Amino acid sequence: MKRYLLLPAVACALLGALPVQAEKKYDVGATDTTIKIGQTMPYSGPASAYGQIGRAEAAYFKMINEQGGINGRKIELVSLDDGYSPPKTVEMVRQLVEQDDVLLLFNPLGTPSNSAIQRYLNGKKVPQLFVASGASKWNDPKNYPWTMGWQPNYQTEARIYAQQILKTKPAAKIAVLYQNDDFGKDYLKGFKEELGDKAKLIVAEQSYEVTDPTIESQIVTLKGSGADVLLDITTPKFGAQAIRKVAEIGWKPEHYLTNVSASIGSVLTPAGLDNSVGLISMGYLKDASDKSWDNDEAMNVWREFMKKYLPDANVLDGNNTYGYSVAQTLVYVLKQCGDDLTRENVMKHAADIKGLQLPLALPGVKINTSADNYAVFRSMQLVKFDGKQWVRFGDILTGM
Repeated sequence: MKRYLLLPAVACALLGALPVQAEKKYDVGATDTTIKIGQTMPYSGPASAYGQIGRAEAAYFKMINEQGGINGRKIELVSLDDGYSPPKTVEMVRQLVEQDDVLLLFNPLGTPSNSAIQRYLNGKKVPQLFVASGASKWNDPKNYPWTMGWQPNYQTEARIYAQQILKTKPAAKIAVLYQNDDFGKDYLKGFKEELGDKAKLIVAEQSYEVTDPTIESQIVTLKGSGADVLLDITTPKFGAQAIRKVAEIGWKPEHYLTNVSASIGSVLTPAGLDNSVGLISMGYLKDASDKSWDNDEAMNVWREFMKKYLPDANVLDGNNTYGYSVAQTLVYVLKQCGDDLTRENVMKHAADIKGLQLPLALPGVKINTSADNYAVFRSMQLVKFDGKQWVRFGDILTGM
């Protein structure tokens, strides 16, 4: 009898010694089997070249789902076309939050588009996570704790260009072409601030609207200023137009092109690779055209991914490496969340990434975030186009 009476007591003791499984916590959009995320992308309209980012992300999530998902949960991506129109973005995001019940907004694209939804999402306490825009406003955790960017800051990139110009061409005559919205103005602000009292080197400025059919007249006007340096703050469609027109009229300025339009596939090829020789831009991800990565293990993995999941896509389109990498970052964060898939916990882990080296990020360019600094990427390297590929030069440069 004693032996049998002791068995329940032993069993209770053993049970008490076992670790207690953490309680699952879900907000709307998360279940035992799925994680639903929302997104707006310009699959149509003047910035439609960026739509490839959304396609690359959808393909990456498909691969993750086929591999078993995130902690056993499949990702359900609801990606809607906003045509790069802020009013449409607002409409789409309300649908995603109030009807589709997504857990978070992932990588919505465009500075004006995200500016239009930032207050709404923060008011609803819905993560606006890894915004596809380098505007400085995405790093403001005190006032907008639910918004976080991903790519390097536009102002930091512009400051580095200003430093390079002052260093290599101190008597430059600078012309500036910029998109007349938050993207262009944010970029131009950083450039002028870095020039400081040397801002008088800017001899001409021309803006354009994203609805304009062409920027050819602006390029002709800028050439007429006598400038020997061109800062080209454009999105892909207009970047290609600018490169082609500069060559057409025989203008040969030192041409700086913003990173968001540095895709060989969607910008330089349509503009003409010969016309693009000598362009200077900035890189923080590996470029598929760079021969130094031909035997790189991470790039080979990416190439196999492209063959299987995006066989018809242009491997020279930088939007594919971008989409792949930002999707990897989200998967990393969601894995860290474990079974606590609340919006608050998602932001907590997104703001606590330490020294993450993504496979396609340049060596030494790591992700570090904190509760008081939401800047995901802070390091970049200057690159110059040689007619076939972007060639890195100089040191890894770090901004705020």
